[in-house]
Amino acid sequence: MRANRSKNTSPELIVRAILRRLGFPGYRLHWPIAGRPDIVFPARRIAIFVHGCFWHACERCNRSSPKNNAEFWSAKFALTLIRDHNTKNQLEAHRWRVVVVRECELDNAKALRHTARRLKKILELAARRSRLGPRKNRQRSSGLGRW
Repeated sequence: MRANRSKNTSPELIVRAILRRLGFPGYRLHWPIAGRPDIVFPARRIAIFVHGCFWHACERCNRSSPKNNAEFWSAKFALTLIRDHNTKNQLEAHRWRVVVVRECELDNAKALRHTARRLKKILELAARRSRLGPRKNRQRSSGLGRW
């Protein structure tokens, strides 16, 4: 169990690469708000959680739970789902936009393109609302420093 990392996992690194490629590099990692989202855009109030399909009991993947100590695992997965739901509700109550990216959404090229389009749409909509566009499209104001 110690070998299972909670930070800088492969799916999280893929999502971060997608965000940089889309021109949205101004994110923060593991920001100290409810649930400690993997990726946060504080100015846009967007929290991105990258969930592993096994640990967060993905309904699309329908992976089987371990056969040994089945009661423990079913309780653990149930508590994880409850915690995820409560965290999402907490953040939304404070006017944060919560985005969940599942590991299975990064498996193949088609799913990856769909995830990239979805993230781009969400971030551009938030950028229009907060007047912050992708870095490459922003105009420099007075030439004093970089953003």
